[in-house]
Amino acid sequence: MAKPDRLARLDVQRADLEAEYRETLIAALEKTARGSLGLFDHGTDRRVRAAIQPTIDALNELGDSIDSMRERLMMEPFVLHRDFFAARGPVTASAVGEGKQAKAWLERLRA
Repeated sequence: MAKPDRLARLDVQRADLEAEYRETLIAALEKTARGSLGLFDHGTDRRVRAAIQPTIDALNELGDSIDSMRERLMMEPFVLHRDFFAARGPVTASAVGEGKQAKAWLERLRA
């Protein structure tokens, strides 16, 4: 009986961390949609990167913890974390800006 209880508690903790991840990401996306740059790392400005780095570090830490829990629970990796970090990085000059990208992400998360 102890192992199922531990797994149930771990699953509750995982769900709480996933909710925290989502809330943190939504707050960062809303800020980006209002004009703050850096969340998607499209530019090379060190000051912009430094300003957003605490948020990126928090998302990475949460995502790693969630993935570790999901692995112990024999679940698939946390897709939101994987997809968000896959969307970051340099883009071509014709790509949409970070503001529009953030708005699209917000629509996706609220759907």
